Amino acid sequence: MNNINSYKHNLQVDLNCDMGEGMDNESEIMPFISSANIACGFHAGNEYTIKKTIEIALEHGVAIGAHPGYDDPENFGRISQIISVLDLAELINEQIYLFEKIAEPMGANIHHVKLHGALYNDCAKDPTLSKIFVQTVQAIYPDVYIYGLSESNTIQQAIILGQPYMQEVFADRTYQKDGSLTPRHMHGALIDGIDNACAQALELVLHKKVRTMQDQIIKLPADTICIHGDGYHAIPMAKAICTTLKEKGIEIKYPQ
Repeated sequence: MNNINSYKHNLQVDLNCDMGEGMDNESEIMPFISSANIACGFHAGNEYTIKKTIEIALEHGVAIGAHPGYDDPENFGRISQIISVLDLAELINEQIYLFEKIAEPMGANIHHVKLHGALYNDCAKDPTLSKIFVQTVQAIYPDVYIYGLSESNTIQQAIILGQPYMQEVFADRTYQKDGSLTPRHMHGALIDGIDNACAQALELVLHKKVRTMQDQIIKLPADTICIHGDGYHAIPMAKAICTTLKEKGIEIKYPQ
């Protein structure tokens, strides 16, 4: 299952969205995506929203992923924390087990795990944290995909440890020249224009490159494209990106 090169080509891509975070727009977005990252109750959501979002994903044939984050709902999990490797493993374990407790009786298989917010970025930057993350997932689900920032430590650790992975890029976020996402507190971190987001998605899928905030072109592998479900124009953006990709002959499909 580790060899997914047959999946990774220009005419097929996964389109994922962060969901179950209290926006109540899952039914409107789900028809346009192929995989859903569902909040596990720590940065956002609860058992009810997890169950509801899984139900909607099953109705639309969308792959289901756990979306753990820092236990910080006040800041929506978007503030970095100092965390030990033991605490990190426990944090991820607790959220995955909560998710599994709800998903399993519904006949829903966990397809992938993607970290949220600051935890996602902290692991992407830190090889030790990313190793613990991948090992924690691997101990429970050795065949589940890791969704991680393209070319980051998260992906490198998945490769080293032999865990299936998807290199994630973003349609609605800007990039720094080192391949990291522009921090949300900085001006220009979000791409609000739908046409601009569509253009960036196409450039990443077709040419595997993106223009950074420093006006440089960098190369980034793009297996899965993320859009965010908490934006004020999340629904029209999801529809537009889905339509744009399909018009270019790009199939939207999660890896199996």
